[in-house]
Amino acid sequence: MKRFEPADLKERLKLYLVVGSVNCRQDAAEVVEEAIRGGVTMVQLREKGRNALAGNAKAELGGRILAVCRRYGVPLIVNDDVDLALALDADGVHIGQEDEPADRVRERIGNKILGLSVHTLEEAKLGAELSADYFGVGPVFPTVSKEDARPVQGTAMLRNIRRMHAAMPVVGIGGITAARAPEVIQAGADGIAVISAITQTPDPYLAAMELSRALTVSMAGRNPQA
Repeated sequence: MKRFEPADLKERLKLYLVVGSVNCRQDAAEVVEEAIRGGVTMVQLREKGRNALAGNAKAELGGRILAVCRRYGVPLIVNDDVDLALALDADGVHIGQEDEPADRVRERIGNKILGLSVHTLEEAKLGAELSADYFGVGPVFPTVSKEDARPVQGTAMLRNIRRMHAAMPVVGIGGITAARAPEVIQAGADGIAVISAITQTPDPYLAAMELSRALTVSMAGRNPQA
């Protein structure tokens, strides 16, 4: 049995913080703790980009973030670094289309969570066949947080993927703010993944709380046929 079944994952994906040292205004582990206190339900360590940590420094940061996540009972996912995820005994791995193939990652991580970035219906179909546990779909809106971001998708792709994969946990990512969260939820996402909406604010706790409140209201009024 997997650590988290689909229903559990849908709950966990409500407010998904993607974080790395390069996109934080303060220590990343401190940002994670404040954000979790404010309502973040899952965390992804994504240490990429210019001036990103590597080797022992990256592992040390991962260990500190994991300790915070464990203290609050929040899952930690590692982006595109299976070795680090296994070394930390993190809860899972998230990969993109250009990273290590999903079937190989699944073999290596066993029953840990496997998240997959998808941008087309074809990628989603293959990801489901390869036993991905959830899809990250985007960028929904323009974003400056990722240097390697794909073209903006809008909410149409979210709607299409939800229609084709009704049971798959799905999270929207890319330029999502508290004001834009309702559009993403109404399109069928189970939650939102954010970077700068929390990491680039002076108060990650308040930022996370505002996002969490917007999501709670959006989910209460969402169209079940979305």
